[in-house]
Amino acid sequence: MLNKSTNFIASLAKGLQVIECFGAQTPRLSITDVAQRAGFDRASARRCLLTLHQLGYAEYDGKFFTVTPRILRLGMGALAALPLPQLVQPWLDQLSEQINESTSVSILDETEIVYLARAAQRRVMSIGLMPGSRLPAHCTSMGRVLLSALPEAEARALIERSDLSPRTPYSLTAPGEIMDELATVRQNGFAINDQEVELGLRSIAVPLKNVRGKVVAALNTGVAATQDTASALHAQFAGSLLQAQAGLMRILA
Repeated sequence: MLNKSTNFIASLAKGLQVIECFGAQTPRLSITDVAQRAGFDRASARRCLLTLHQLGYAEYDGKFFTVTPRILRLGMGALAALPLPQLVQPWLDQLSEQINESTSVSILDETEIVYLARAAQRRVMSIGLMPGSRLPAHCTSMGRVLLSALPEAEARALIERSDLSPRTPYSLTAPGEIMDELATVRQNGFAINDQEVELGLRSIAVPLKNVRGKVVAALNTGVAATQDTASALHAQFAGSLLQAQAGLMRILA
């Protein structure tokens, strides 16, 4: 919970909460929808939404609001200011060319991963991924790498706060099973995801550590599920991912 000191601007906080209500699963929201999701009254939700509309950050058809591309200025500007995307992008480009597959780097934000950088070779997911895209942490290879680096109690708390609804028939949905998987990831030093996010998609991820050995991000590649088994990903891609991991460790602060 935010510490509401005398410097706290409640109206700004409400506006940010309203923006966070919109996402891939909720692109069109009514005033009532936003009020329920943000947890405040309709009048406050209405004022925030109409302000976003007047400033060009949202469109309004008389019932539903949708965010406009202008909203990207808020997130992309912050991403561009981060040194990590700038450092990893050349490595991603080189790695992607080497293995002829798309590669990505993400960080953990509460129960989700946020894509910071990406080098795309081909599209293997039904949704387009780009810097700023978000996916659940508990069922993604990069998310499990990042969760496994946390103290167990902290990782479990995040998992229990996550929406564990299955995305595919292969998705793990029990917190205990996911914690067991995190233990395996911690022991192996990599995570393999077998169609838990989307049918036909497999991925392998490794942690990215800074010069002090702290995990600061995750690196992965996602491929179509054409191999006989998901374990084949390790033999095919682990060497290249670990090589990039070692190179980046020397330059990440």
